[in-house]
Amino acid sequence: MSWIAIIALALGTYAFRFAGPVLRDRISVSEGVRRYLTLAAVALLAALIGTAALLDGTHFVGLARPAGVLVGAVLAWRKAPFVVVVVAAALTAALLRVAGVE
Repeated sequence: MSWIAIIALALGTYAFRFAGPVLRDRISVSEGVRRYLTLAAVALLAALIGTAALLDGTHFVGLARPAGVLVGAVLAWRKAPFVVVVVAAALTAALLRVAGVE
């Protein structure tokens, strides 16, 4: 990638990040729009988690990774410490793979 493209992308990213705090007080949106923006953020995050947990490119990853994600999600929901969540999720997926469950 050329340096011009890298600099242009960096400037564009900075401009988007800078625009939020600068325009916060200048733009007003209705409460309904704010609610939908919040819901859209939650839906986007759920879609990213779903595709990362279930797919590797365009192929299904098997059952071990989704099981690990499920264990991590339950522990996070139960407010377990972050290290416990990550270790339990990884251990679940690893043990299932050792047991032959792909």
